[in-house]
Amino acid sequence: MALEPPLPLEFIVHGTPTSLQGSARSRDEWQRRVRRAALAGLPVGGWLLSQPLAATIYIFPAAPLAGDIDNRVKHILDAMTRVVYLEDAQIHRIVVQKFEPDAIFQFANASQCLAEALMSTDPVVYVRITDDLHEELR
Repeated sequence: MALEPPLPLEFIVHGTPTSLQGSARSRDEWQRRVRRAALAGLPVGGWLLSQPLAATIYIFPAAPLAGDIDNRVKHILDAMTRVVYLEDAQIHRIVVQKFEPDAIFQFANASQCLAEALMSTDPVVYVRITDDLHEELR
């Protein structure tokens, strides 16, 4: 078994990401959810990624999301520190988008994980980590 996480690493976090203005308690609970979801796709005893990375975060809330989406990204990235990668400074590229109810469009070539997020009737966050810093630019 490989000790490095397979890339791209994809996972789904159930729930709505907390905002920077939220309570410490809600932040901690959200980060525990992110860590549990990420760990489910990682090899046991595996190494942390150390190279430059790109993150894609798609937020699928149950209702229109109040506030700025950039305020919801930090807690997600921080939760993956020392779980997926050494430090969040390794993230060189972030793609973030929210898909509010009734505003979802078709994705061409959706992965199985993204397709699962799209089919969920509950709020979820789809996360994808890769070392290909240019994949969406092609």
